[in-house]
Amino acid sequence: MTSQQQGTAEDSEPGRHGLARHVAAVQKLRRDFQALPQGAPVRLAKPTSNLFRFREPSSAPALDVSAFDGVISIDPVERLADVGGMTTYEDLVAATLPHGLMPNVVPQLRTITLGGAVTGMGIEASSFRSGLPHEAVQEMEILTGSGEIVTATRDNAHADLFRGFPNSYGTLGYALRLRIELEPVGPYVHLRHLRFSDNREAMEALDRICADAEYEGARVDFVDGVSFGPDELYLTVARFTDSAPWTSDYTGQDIYYRSIPRLAGRGPGDYLTTHDYLWRWDTDWFWCSRAFGAQNPVVRALWPRALKRSDVYRRLVAWDRSTDFSRLLNLYRGRPQQEPLIQDVEVEVERGAEFLDFFHDEIGMSPVWMCPLRLREPRRGTHQGPVWPLYPLQEDRLYVNFGFWGLVDMLPGQRRAHHNRRVEEEVDRLGGHKSLYSDSFYGQDEFWELYNGAAYGELKNTYDPHGRLLDLYAKCVGNR
Repeated sequence: MTSQQQGTAEDSEPGRHGLARHVAAVQKLRRDFQALPQGAPVRLAKPTSNLFRFREPSSAPALDVSAFDGVISIDPVERLADVGGMTTYEDLVAATLPHGLMPNVVPQLRTITLGGAVTGMGIEASSFRSGLPHEAVQEMEILTGSGEIVTATRDNAHADLFRGFPNSYGTLGYALRLRIELEPVGPYVHLRHLRFSDNREAMEALDRICADAEYEGARVDFVDGVSFGPDELYLTVARFTDSAPWTSDYTGQDIYYRSIPRLAGRGPGDYLTTHDYLWRWDTDWFWCSRAFGAQNPVVRALWPRALKRSDVYRRLVAWDRSTDFSRLLNLYRGRPQQEPLIQDVEVEVERGAEFLDFFHDEIGMSPVWMCPLRLREPRRGTHQGPVWPLYPLQEDRLYVNFGFWGLVDMLPGQRRAHHNRRVEEEVDRLGGHKSLYSDSFYGQDEFWELYNGAAYGELKNTYDPHGRLLDLYAKCVGNR
């Protein structure tokens, strides 16, 4: 925890210093925006990113938003926090856990920012009961494309922006401050790994567990899973507990995802501290660290513990993309060229087995992460249409997020981005959705049909009438 966070968490007047700092930062940002050349595109100067849409560096002036990276205040009684939009979940969790609290949904990677998870699409193993990160937001302070700073809630004059902000990826504005709900946690998490040998059996079990929020009479607080192949799938059910006979450590030599098959169905399962559970996937970036040799026992022993982190691996990927090192190495060795396939998709649980059948038959990449989610918030009052219009999931439906991240061999004669396009086509056939944090290849008409172009157009005309920010298609498909 930083000294800034300690001050806001423990000060006798909670939030006083953090709020003053935030107000000053807002005033400076407004001046910086006004100083930009008239009509110039607006971009942010950000030190980190969890997007996988790599673009050429821009020479356009960028707004410095580094001052919006702190926890402003925590109210442990009301279980609320006011947080700067550029605050990473690593820092947010460090500030809330001492109060016995956490955000309702904590995305898997430490350097995902709260604003990024809300304007994008965050998810984790609590999403079957708590929905997505934006559903825990009560209030957003947003810098719009027109340079205004507005406060949006579910029921004020900017309720349309509040609901349209998720999945807008910074094309309507940037979140400067968010007020979010928190939930109580226990000190430890008890995990049980359940093995399945059939896709349909696994999806049916996932549906039952999420509907009941329990397994074999015990409460379930978290659910996710891993498919290692068409006949080897695991669901992990986990719950908070006040005590633990031991705790595992997957930040050193042991690797979390490899523990799943080893511990499935054996004895009492596994135990982690709540802190280590929340970041269990970050140490090895799920399983992607193997591409850098970090799972080789010799390399792993030499790799500093502090550098076993997703942001370190992502920087290595960015370097590889910028230098073309992997492609040139494959060419030199006479190996097939490879296509990056880094995607998260959602399909309804009833179609989950179909998607896995397709994926194992046509793509062949493993493992695949599986995470159930259900919208927490129904439509209210006279509100019509999808609850969150730019990512129109249905109410009262359980979806499964499938995440897969790696490289797939290309065959001679395959079209550009063959595997990515096949995934898009299959997800569309199954009535699902794809997150937009990575490469997309949709045509414009198809894209706007999938992501509610009519609703987006109205929001864009209202909050960025002069087009100072890129539109969603240009940013997410055009990769500008």
